[in-house]
Amino acid sequence: MDLPFHAQAYANADFSEPNSNFVVLFSEKFPAFNGHHIIDLGCGPADITIRLAGQYPQARVVGLDGADAMLEIARKTILRHTSLANRVDIRKWHIGREENPLGSESFHAVVSNSLLHHMRDPLDLWRAIRALAAPGAAVLVMDLIRPQSRIEAEQIVEKYAGKEPEVLRDDFLNSLRAAYRPTEIMEQLVSVNMDPLHVEVVTDRHFIVFGSIS
Repeated sequence: MDLPFHAQAYANADFSEPNSNFVVLFSEKFPAFNGHHIIDLGCGPADITIRLAGQYPQARVVGLDGADAMLEIARKTILRHTSLANRVDIRKWHIGREENPLGSESFHAVVSNSLLHHMRDPLDLWRAIRALAAPGAAVLVMDLIRPQSRIEAEQIVEKYAGKEPEVLRDDFLNSLRAAYRPTEIMEQLVSVNMDPLHVEVVTDRHFIVFGSIS
């Protein structure tokens, strides 16, 4: 989403329900989490990044995204949250296309929402998670589930985004059709030796991958 109008349309959309649910899921899956470094891969306008910083006041949260237009919106959003600004950092990284800009820096939690289906090679995301995770790090990845047919995908778009601008409805439909099914996710995890992580369907359109990196 590197086109400014596209990024702004996405930022203006109401994702409060799934984004809030993401943070709730993290707190449920990792109730004892007290880490000091969290990274949000594919942070977009940084809504989840900011929510995590609010939920975990002891933590510094880094948001990474590959789209300049989205990063600009994220930085402006963070400036409006003055109480969190000193604990939230936004950086650019095209995972799978560029070298890791964080070097050897590692994190106590690695999270990502709705990035996997955008990856040219989904294994690049799993490799990035492993590279960024400190020993024992909490991992939570949420993404869309590919429907069985285009008709089913269109029904989901109408149900959840029927009143959104056309650009977002089209993007949602394309994302659903590009997404993976849980069995495919498990195959990806096996191929990168991350199969101790768990896969769970949490809504009619989302799955999560969660667990700890040893």
